[in-house]
Amino acid sequence: MLGDLDAAEDALQDAYLVALERWPRTGFPENPSAWIFAAARNRAIDRLRRERRGREKLARLAALEIAPPSADPFAGEPMNALPDDRLGLIFACCHPGLGVEVRIALTLRTLGGLTTEEIADAFLVPHPTMAQRLVRVKRKIREAGIPFDVPLPERLGERLADVCAVLYLIFNQGYVASSGEQLTRRDLCDEAIRLTGVLADLMPQEPEVMGLLALMLFQHSRREARTDAAGELVPLHAQDRARWDFKAIDKANDLLERAKRHKVEGAYQLQAAIAAAHANAREPGGEDWEAIAALYARLAAIESSPVVDLNRAVAIGFACGPAAGLAALDTMQLQALEHYHLAHVARADFLRRLGRLDEARTAYSTALTLTRNEGESAFLKRKIAELEALSR
Repeated sequence: MLGDLDAAEDALQDAYLVALERWPRTGFPENPSAWIFAAARNRAIDRLRRERRGREKLARLAALEIAPPSADPFAGEPMNALPDDRLGLIFACCHPGLGVEVRIALTLRTLGGLTTEEIADAFLVPHPTMAQRLVRVKRKIREAGIPFDVPLPERLGERLADVCAVLYLIFNQGYVASSGEQLTRRDLCDEAIRLTGVLADLMPQEPEVMGLLALMLFQHSRREARTDAAGELVPLHAQDRARWDFKAIDKANDLLERAKRHKVEGAYQLQAAIAAAHANAREPGGEDWEAIAALYARLAAIESSPVVDLNRAVAIGFACGPAAGLAALDTMQLQALEHYHLAHVARADFLRRLGRLDEARTAYSTALTLTRNEGESAFLKRKIAELEALSR
C-alpha cells in the first residue's frame, strides 16, 4: 500500500514498539497479526500527515485510508492460493523488473532474516557494496512503482529460479553462519527446508526443486556430527557417522532419484549428487573422489563460479593427490575468492599434506583473519597450533 519498503519497515517497527509497551499492560490480543497491521497502518498515516504535501504522499494516504483498519493480512486464503504466506512473499519480492542479483539480495534482507553483511558474504562482495545495492533497489521500487504482488499460479515458473536461489542462500547461511558463536543456525536451515518442501508440493514436476530439497536434506543430515561438545567444527572425515540422520538421507536419495527420472540435469541436482556421494559413504574415506570431481566438472559446465572451481580443486586433491589439487587451484581464476576463507583453508590443507608446513601455517592464518564464525576460528587455531608443534 505504501509503495516504499523503508516506509513500510518504519511503520511496522513503530507498531512493534507500541505492542512492546501496551501488551504487557493490556494482555496479548486475540489476533496479534491484525493488531500489528492496524497499528502499523495508523502509524504510517500519522507519519505521512506530518510530511510535506505532494502527489506521492496523497496517493499513499488514500491507499492506507481505504484499507480496513483492523484487517488481518494473514487471515483466510493464503496469497493467490499459495499454501504458505512467506513463500508467497518471496515470490512477490522476486520481481522481474529488478536485476537478478539485487532482487535475490532484497528478498534475503526483507524476508530471509539475513543482515546486509551476511548477504554480502553470500555474494562474495564487500559489505559497503551490498549496502549501496540495497539502497538503490529500494529507491527504484519506490520511484518506478514496482508492485509487490504474487504472480498467478500459471506465472510462478517465471520466478522459480530466483525463489530457489533465495531458499538455497538462506539454507547456506544457516549451514555455516558467516558470524557468531555457533557454526550453524538451525532456525534458518529448518525454515529453508520447510519452505522448499512446500514449494516441492506446489510444483511436483520441477526436478530442480526436488534436487534443491534433496541437497538441503543431505547436508542437514550431518548437523549433529558437525561440531564437538565445545562447538568447534568437526571436518567430514572425522565425524561420527552414527550421529547422522539416515532417515533424512533416505528421503534425500528418493527425491534425487525422482528428479533424475525427468532427465533434465540441473545445478541443484548435480550438487545433490555430490552431497549424496558424501552422505552415502558410511565409512570415512569411502567417497569416490574421482566421481565427485567429475560431477563438479559437469556442474561448472552448467553454472561456473569461483566456488565451484574451488570445490572441484579440492575433489581433485583427494582423487589425485595434494600436488594435483594445488596445481588445479593455482590454474583457476580465484581472485574473487581472495577474501573467502575456505579458499585459503583448501590451499593450507594441500600444503600441509605436501609437508610444506610453514606455507600451510601462513595460509591457515590468513583464513583465520577472514572468518567471523567462532566455531571455524577455533578449528583453524587448532590447526595452526598443530603445525607449530610439528615445526619445533
